[in-house]
Amino acid sequence: MQERDRVAWITIDHPPLNVLNLPILAEFQALLRSLQARDQIDVVVLRGGGGRAFSAGVDIKDHTRDKVPEMLDTVHGVIRSLLALPQITIAAVSGACLGGGLEVASACDFILATEDSFFATPEINVGCYPPVALARFPSQLGYRRAAEMILTGRRFAAAEALSIGLVTRVVASGELDHALEALLRDLAGKSRAVLKITVKGLREAALKDFPAALKRSEEIYLNELLKTEDVEEGVKAFVEKRPPQWSHR
Repeated sequence: MQERDRVAWITIDHPPLNVLNLPILAEFQALLRSLQARDQIDVVVLRGGGGRAFSAGVDIKDHTRDKVPEMLDTVHGVIRSLLALPQITIAAVSGACLGGGLEVASACDFILATEDSFFATPEINVGCYPPVALARFPSQLGYRRAAEMILTGRRFAAAEALSIGLVTRVVASGELDHALEALLRDLAGKSRAVLKITVKGLREAALKDFPAALKRSEEIYLNELLKTEDVEEGVKAFVEKRPPQWSHR
């Protein structure tokens, strides 16, 4: 994490696609917790290292039955920590923003994306679903768009992501840093005290049903999804680089 001009910069740096494994997520959550009481930080910026991805999601190896409880607890701990920060949060997206990576970005107050970025929740293709997106996207994007994203797993280009309200702004490739600095200058011109109170109110209004929805999403994942045969087959097929052979049970 780097700090300058009252901004904390957190880079997900796990090349080539910044896949989130359990150690990275634990470190990420520790950083977020350390920012809770940092009054000298007004904005937190999340970005992916390397230019190819913000994050391609949570490591598929952590989706196995024995690791899923820890994985969900860790991923959702990061999401809850992000949503609880007193600072304004910005995700700067270039390239792939998938699965758990998209869930992390969607927990931010702003998402700035380059025009060559793309977004998806592809978990359905490996026999599972994205619990945070399931809990939040129907209210955030509308039921139809959420259903299309979660049930098909298809990719949304940056322009389409903008049109459905998934991202805040799309900029030309190579202009992300300029757009980010412009937004930071805009925010710096406002009252820090008023911004902090206002973002708190915005989140409370937008997230009033989210805690219960996420808890229920977790319960379904752990108590129903993990009991299927196909949840293991999807992960195994992905690791073996072959099409899954669904048993449909």
